[in-house]
Amino acid sequence: MSKIDDNAREIAGLTLKRLAGAKGRRVMIAIAGAPGSGKSTIAEHVVDVLNAGEGVSAALFPMDGFHYDDAVLEEMKRRPFKGAIDTFDAHGLRHMLERLKANEDDKVAVPVFDRAIEIARAGGRLIPQSVDIIVCEGNYLLASQSPWDRLKQIFDLTVFVDVDEDDLRARLRDRWRSFGLGEDEINRKVEENDLPNGRFIISASTEPDLRIGNMGSKPTS
Repeated sequence: MSKIDDNAREIAGLTLKRLAGAKGRRVMIAIAGAPGSGKSTIAEHVVDVLNAGEGVSAALFPMDGFHYDDAVLEEMKRRPFKGAIDTFDAHGLRHMLERLKANEDDKVAVPVFDRAIEIARAGGRLIPQSVDIIVCEGNYLLASQSPWDRLKQIFDLTVFVDVDEDDLRARLRDRWRSFGLGEDEINRKVEENDLPNGRFIISASTEPDLRIGNMGSKPTS
């Protein structure tokens, strides 16, 4: 069993304990970390583990759907820094998390970020009312600065994925190579945007309920 599998099972076990004490209400989980930490892969595995159990339904909700559109970032003069904390709709994300937690609608359409075309697709995924557990993953879910600091209280369990910088750099470079970028562009994206964002996330995130290490493997988000 891989380290990612071990991490996913640990998070799923804690999540089920939260669900047992929730008295029928929906449970919200946050998995945060730097770009390249593996948080997306771990979150997907957590959802798979939970859905493999009896009588439990879990759904994935990435925060990447709340990227500002490239046209907006151009107006902000922030297009080269897409992925920084100010290039996301923090208030929109908070309202969506609160709506998902309240679970008052028969289904909720959530945006999904299409990395291949760098666009968030509105209504890209439906989350039905029958889902017991929402596993949310993203860079800034535990950020301490306003207005992001209003998110943590929404979650029943918070997790942060720790990875050293050498691993982050290698994974991020591999990620951009997979999209066909040249080495100069990869260097710019990684050294001028991704890694500075990663350092900020590590330093500016509040303490989670659980820290997990994900060193040396190759997940890319």
